[in-house]
Amino acid sequence: MRDQEAAHGQDGTRLTTKEAAEVLGVKPETVYAYVSRGQLSSRREPGGRGSTFDAKEVAALARRNRRDLGGSSPASGELSVRTGITLIDKDRYYFRGVDATEMAARHSYEEIAEWLWTGRLRPGITFTAPDTAVDVARRAVHALPEHSGPTDRLRVAAIAAATADPLRFDLSPDAVLGAARTLIPTMVAALPPLRHTHREPVPLAERLWRRLTGRTPDESSLRVLDTALGLLVDHDLAVSTLAVRVAASARAHPYAAVSAGLGALEGPLHGAASSFAHRLLLDVLDRGTAAPVVADELRTGRRVPGLGHRLYPGEDPRARALFALLEDVPAAGPALAAARDVVATTARHTPLHANVDLALAVLTVACGMEATAGETVFAVARTAGWIAHILEEYEERPLRMRPSGRYVGARPPQPLPR
Repeated sequence: MRDQEAAHGQDGTRLTTKEAAEVLGVKPETVYAYVSRGQLSSRREPGGRGSTFDAKEVAALARRNRRDLGGSSPASGELSVRTGITLIDKDRYYFRGVDATEMAARHSYEEIAEWLWTGRLRPGITFTAPDTAVDVARRAVHALPEHSGPTDRLRVAAIAAATADPLRFDLSPDAVLGAARTLIPTMVAALPPLRHTHREPVPLAERLWRRLTGRTPDESSLRVLDTALGLLVDHDLAVSTLAVRVAASARAHPYAAVSAGLGALEGPLHGAASSFAHRLLLDVLDRGTAAPVVADELRTGRRVPGLGHRLYPGEDPRARALFALLEDVPAAGPALAAARDVVATTARHTPLHANVDLALAVLTVACGMEATAGETVFAVARTAGWIAHILEEYEERPLRMRPSGRYVGARPPQPLPR
């Protein structure tokens, strides 16, 4: 057993980096990542022999890793994976220990992405895309049928960008970060513009705006969009993030892992949920009241879009932050009133709070965007969080995200089918 082997280091209690890596089943550089996270302590031996590690401490970490590997929790019956990226606790959530809503209020999307990726802030950073990648991605997206959705376009753009990167199989942290800083702006640049675009570098939120609506942006609207991107960067282990980590555990390159996340995001219960809330608000605005619209939803047995969240018994902090900013958007008044009408009407039946999908819907309706615009915002934002999870997963043992199936079929031996 590896835990027992841990007691046999160079002096019986201390392990070399190589020995610690073997016990943990990781690469030597990952051992130092554990040290930087405070999960392991190291000691420099006299004579320049390198760092050594306490055998018992390494064995305890190995046991924790196996226990938290991703197996089912007996208490909840749900998948659990160790992560140091996002914590959700008591109707609040945190990026690397920092309140996420406060961070999104004070920092740009790109700055928050850098914080998630590296644990460092880079004030004023703007992501730019190489012309070669943008040209390849645009041609690929342009070849899609006209009815293709935003996630289709983003997924094709990501794969096209991969073909323009001959170093995509380099999974070292610096290479992955370099790919991430160009992939996200390439995905945005590949979307068909609805307004004239400029060549000079501008914040990603402004570039994305031009692909969501033909209206001229005002400062308050751009602030809401940039804040929405920052708030949606990551949200613990959502199903799309799990798909990304499964791909990364098989050592898929970052573009392929992001593509896996985009595939899961397209589901109606995940990234596409805001489009249903968008249509709901348009219906309320058309009828002049939420009562018949909510009644129609309930009559068909559907949940009212934009309400409630399984991780927040109270108010979704992302929705609260966006609604506060939307108060300053002059064009948002009618959509805000419609959203409040939906919440108040539904409260007579069940006390549910507005979630981030409803807040996104207010933004997209108020700014003349298509119903699918919220899905685009969600996908672009979450790509940065996926990169953070990819970096984290590359430091873990390969293929650890491989659960065992519980077979419930016919017991063998069965006769051959005729």
